[in-house]
Amino acid sequence: MKSRAAILHDVGGPWSVEEFELDPPKAGEVLVKMAAAGLCHSDDHILKGDMSAPNDVMKAMGLPSMFPMIGGHEGSGIVEEVGPGVTDYAPGDHVVMSFVAACGQCRWCASGAEYICDAGIGTMVPGMPTDGTFRHHTSDGRDLGHLAKVGTFAEHTVASVNSLVKVEPHLPLVPIALLSCAIPTGYGSVANRSNMRAGDTVVVIGVGGIGTAAIQSARINGAAQIVAVDPVEFKQKSALRFGATHTAASAEEAMDLVRGLTFGVMADAVVVSPSLMSREDVRDGVALTRKGGTCVLTGMTSQLTQSVKINLQDFILMNKTLAGTIFGSCNMKSDIAQLAKLYQSGQLMLDEMITRHYRLDEINDAYADLLNGEIVRGIIDFGVA
Repeated sequence: MKSRAAILHDVGGPWSVEEFELDPPKAGEVLVKMAAAGLCHSDDHILKGDMSAPNDVMKAMGLPSMFPMIGGHEGSGIVEEVGPGVTDYAPGDHVVMSFVAACGQCRWCASGAEYICDAGIGTMVPGMPTDGTFRHHTSDGRDLGHLAKVGTFAEHTVASVNSLVKVEPHLPLVPIALLSCAIPTGYGSVANRSNMRAGDTVVVIGVGGIGTAAIQSARINGAAQIVAVDPVEFKQKSALRFGATHTAASAEEAMDLVRGLTFGVMADAVVVSPSLMSREDVRDGVALTRKGGTCVLTGMTSQLTQSVKINLQDFILMNKTLAGTIFGSCNMKSDIAQLAKLYQSGQLMLDEMITRHYRLDEINDAYADLLNGEIVRGIIDFGVA
């Protein structure tokens, strides 16, 4: 069948919205008609080369290129067709994508750590996770990758059942697209990784979609003081709406603020989630963390940033913890359903996080808005729900 998608042909972009050919799903796969796709900084990192390499560089190294590739790793949609042997999904089912697949068979899935599944860790490699071949093809017949094995910047996509979570059909498909990436990543950074307890002081550095989800997690889980740190005034004001009690424009400003709020103790938990994490962000996050506290690194960094500088003696002697996380250390099959319940109860605000809706053809304008700090979360709305 023919469909349309936003495609990257090489590092540097721009996004090219064009028609492509899509094969039917094979064993263990489903065809999904997309309802909504979230605009995440990670897709822009692919475009800029922070998480990818140009075609000529990969060719010179004798490695397969990621490009051309359909973008998008956050989204929701409706199942239209299932492949052979698929029994857990049927046409008409509403689903949320997960950019980290969960096979349910490996050591990590079996021990409750789906977020580091052996299958999920390979989501940047082109081809279907089921058999390594391709279902998506350019109009001139070339194989077409799809980011994180889901490729949500498309009107239709084929994905493995391991990358999908079925959701209740009464849930509105557009806002629950955020349960695919931004919400579990930010929410879980606090709830699963930071060791935060009710009454604690939490600092969130960078309050875009993921940072806003972290703020909501701190609020829902009983933090007494929540400090949002972001240089963009619009995002500071937005953070207050979602639960922040204080804001700061910089880590330096936050240092004095948190010192005063905690009588010198500093923050119990710090989540570092800027659009692109720098060495300085890590240094500042650890400095904001109290004795025995936890600093969680949630944002993505450039592949060229391979080391950081922190006050090592302070880190050791003050018994601090520096933790990494992917997907907020959430298990897709269970935690997305729990987050949906928080949304239904009114505790988790999703609709309010969507600053603006865009058409697929507006994707380059949408990313310009994101990079200019004008939106918390933008949505490509396919108009099917």
